[in-house]
Amino acid sequence: QVQLDESGGGLVQAGGSLRLSCAASGRTFSSYAMGWFRQAPGKEREFVSFIRGSGGTTYYADSVKGRFTISRDNAKNTVYLQMNSLKPEDTAVYYCTAGSRSGSQYSANYWGQGTQVTVSS
Repeated sequence: QVQLDESGGGLVQAGGSLRLSCAASGRTFSSYAMGWFRQAPGKEREFVSFIRGSGGTTYYADSVKGRFTISRDNAKNTVYLQMNSLKPEDTAVYYCTAGSRSGSQYSANYWGQGTQVTVSS
């Protein structure tokens, strides 16, 4: 069982930046691929990014590629999502997940409670 605790959400103007953090419980953090999803009001939840357990390979949705960066610190059991050049359409609840990877496909098994990100125009 993995417990995930997100932080770092908030209100920011368009063009600004935020960094989300997700602290995970457990002693096997490095064995999990870690990912971020988001859900905007009235829309389905969508994939944002994931990173391999070793941290060596990352994947991004086309909508955030070049603006968002995922990283992890296995010594701190923490994964980050650096979000730059934020747009109003990035407004959503962001969820941290722990899961598994098969090639470029990611499957989330554990979910955090989510943190709200609001980008004003």
